[in-house]
Amino acid sequence: MANSTLQDRATGALMGALIGDALALGPHWYYNLEEQRRDYGEWISDYTDPQPDRYHAGLKAGQLSQSGYLLKMMMQSLADQEEYDETDFCHRLETELFPQLDGTPMIGPGGYTSQSIREAWRRRVQQRLPWSQTGGHADTTEAIERTLAIAVRYAVQPEQLAAAITSNTLLTQVDDTVVSMTVAYGVVLSLLVQGHKLDAELSNKLMRLVKKGQLPFHAVTSDNLQPPKPGDPDPPRVGRFASPDALLSPSYMAAAAVDPEIRIEPAWKVSIVYGMPCAIYHQLPAAYYLAARFQNDFESAVLHAVNGGGQNQARAILTGALTGAQVGCSAIPQRLLDGLENSEQLSDLASRIANMI
Repeated sequence: MANSTLQDRATGALMGALIGDALALGPHWYYNLEEQRRDYGEWISDYTDPQPDRYHAGLKAGQLSQSGYLLKMMMQSLADQEEYDETDFCHRLETELFPQLDGTPMIGPGGYTSQSIREAWRRRVQQRLPWSQTGGHADTTEAIERTLAIAVRYAVQPEQLAAAITSNTLLTQVDDTVVSMTVAYGVVLSLLVQGHKLDAELSNKLMRLVKKGQLPFHAVTSDNLQPPKPGDPDPPRVGRFASPDALLSPSYMAAAAVDPEIRIEPAWKVSIVYGMPCAIYHQLPAAYYLAARFQNDFESAVLHAVNGGGQNQARAILTGALTGAQVGCSAIPQRLLDGLENSEQLSDLASRIANMI
């Protein structure tokens, strides 16, 4: 495949995530959809200002939340170091982010600081623990939201991708299920950057990487996800994750998205089907579904993610990256690029990372 096409998809993944973050800045965390529509109308189609009494108050349309801030920080570290350098990233946390925090939710860049970052701040700053002990038990997608840049950087190096994402995730979240789902999302994104589609065959491709020993998951099935036959040896354990199920979910969501007997209409109601809350097991199925259903339509994918309410910011970041990787940055509507604050600077940063693949 042509390098320019690969680079376009890589840039699209990064810009898609940033656009998703900014689009959900205003209508973030409305669990009552009537209130969301009262404040933003029947259909949110562009960047909006946050309401003065809600999350991210004081920010303006097109700006990034703290999730976007952290993603940009990761992108800058990758671009400057040309690889994932954990010492450099942790230094940036300690010098750029942590001095702006006080351990409470509504203080920090972007107007809101997540549970996992607050816990890492307490352990590192207040308790003076080493980085190996800063991870907490938040069951959210916050690590995905920054490590997706690692997935892009190592899009054709699955072993390095899995190791780097695992290590970075453990800085803030230590639950093995959360870590495995975070790594799985990164691997899915890497295949989309390579040019594969989010479809019913993608999980088979992921499992082939497991069988080759390139991903740290335990294979419990034979080829094509068939059960083992009598007399087959126990598959060897590879790495730390006991189950490959996080790699199997994406194809189930993709199959549902194209099954004519399974209809979620309008598509934003995927948030009701899979759940509006923040937990990773609500967010990933919805993002996989939307990215598979609108794999050639970035705008529809990310706007349905935003309009579903609840934790729509994470849903839009994850969906934006997956869909941006499929369509490429060249197919993201120009108005969404233009409306993103510092879009040119962010695009240049994304291109620097894309050129390293």
